[in-house]
Amino acid sequence: MTFMLSGFFVLGQESILLPSDYLKPEFHKGRREALREKMPENSVAVFFANPVRNRANDVDYVYHQDPNLYYLTGYKEPHALLLIFKEEQQGENGTYEELFFVQERNMMGEMWTGRRLGYKGARDRLGIMNSMNGSVFKDYPIDFEKFDKILFYDFNNDVRDNPRDQADLYTLIEQFKTKVGYGMEANSLGVEPKKNNLDMSTLDQYMSELRGIKTPEELDLLRKAVFISTVGQREVMKAMKPGLSETEIQGIHEFVFKKYGSEYEGYPSIVGAGNNGCILHYIDNNKPEINSKEMVLMDLGAEYHGYTADVTRTIPVDGKFSPEEKAIYDLVYKSQQESMDMAKPGVTFGAMTAHSRNVINKGLVELGIIKDETERHLYYPHGLAHHIGLDVHDKGTYGQLEENMVITVEPGIYIPEGADCDPKWWGIAVRIEDDILITKDGYELLSSFAPRTTEEIEELMKEASPLDAFTLPELKGGK
Repeated sequence: MTFMLSGFFVLGQESILLPSDYLKPEFHKGRREALREKMPENSVAVFFANPVRNRANDVDYVYHQDPNLYYLTGYKEPHALLLIFKEEQQGENGTYEELFFVQERNMMGEMWTGRRLGYKGARDRLGIMNSMNGSVFKDYPIDFEKFDKILFYDFNNDVRDNPRDQADLYTLIEQFKTKVGYGMEANSLGVEPKKNNLDMSTLDQYMSELRGIKTPEELDLLRKAVFISTVGQREVMKAMKPGLSETEIQGIHEFVFKKYGSEYEGYPSIVGAGNNGCILHYIDNNKPEINSKEMVLMDLGAEYHGYTADVTRTIPVDGKFSPEEKAIYDLVYKSQQESMDMAKPGVTFGAMTAHSRNVINKGLVELGIIKDETERHLYYPHGLAHHIGLDVHDKGTYGQLEENMVITVEPGIYIPEGADCDPKWWGIAVRIEDDILITKDGYELLSSFAPRTTEEIEELMKEASPLDAFTLPELKGGK
């Protein structure tokens, strides 16, 4: 039996100290029930864990669960399969509405790679009573042909087979395909295909509708993720000085993330100095010295208990915006603020995006960077907004805004070296990205702790940083 006391989880004879603000089993159970309500009559929804991905040789990447499976179960381990049934099913040992097949406990494996819940832990810790080892799935008596719809995501060719494990994700997928007749419609061997009840499109619609509207529990975690991210931005503003490397700046952000309890970054950190900021998803972050005449675009998000923020600030290395930098920055800020002020239930993503582009195009004409507001250009090449949550580009619908959506608002202007305009603008890249919660009649700016205006940024950059006293001896062979 498992219970929690003051942050301690006790599993069998093991006492495990864990954070006490993880999502509770009741949350995940409620999400399964919400999905069940959306499902059509006589249907079953099927979810697989994410695959383990190899980094190199015998080292794998840090495992990250499929967000849908985590949302519905709280399970963080690989090699798992979840079935959710619309109606109650009759089995040999009684009725059930869901089945959860998980990886088996293994003393040797756990010594190397960490504890596993096993089916008992999934029952006790996650509250999913119909949990069992993955090896049971092969012979489990489920008549998939009787369902009108089998809802699942189509498969990608990205799962490795471990021949020594007959209950790994690869095997579970292959067994599922056999059971439902996946790929048999065009069978050339004369084998009678199974009932064509496979639906690989509708499930994503249901999950987008659910995950796009955040619950109070999710909002608590998102607020923490966003706040931690803004603290990182503030600390870098105070620590910024010519000669720092992009890697050092990234390190300050990510140290703050860890200091405040964020387990991971929500996505690869982007720290682009000067012309590097014109690369939208620049992640090399290896410029060794940033000079005083450059700006640094910093797009980083802390992931807290699975939920990720997405906050971008652009600041001058020497603490003072040049006239050209300020002109571009203020234009992006105007576009962002006016678009953000439109945000409320019923307003469309498209309307906000169109207004943002109109403001920037008009401003670029006034600055002489483009000749006409209708001119096609690549100075603002991306969209204005997206959902955040368990994914940095989270699932959600993109029609009208609804209460309790959490979205970014992130206009930008990027003028690379060699652009068809006055060279005084070359190398200027500005993105301002904030995270907002759509409220009943407007929005709440979640990322306000990180300064946004040029004046606020310059003022904070005058403050001392605790990192000013941090020095290292010169490395042999140079810096």
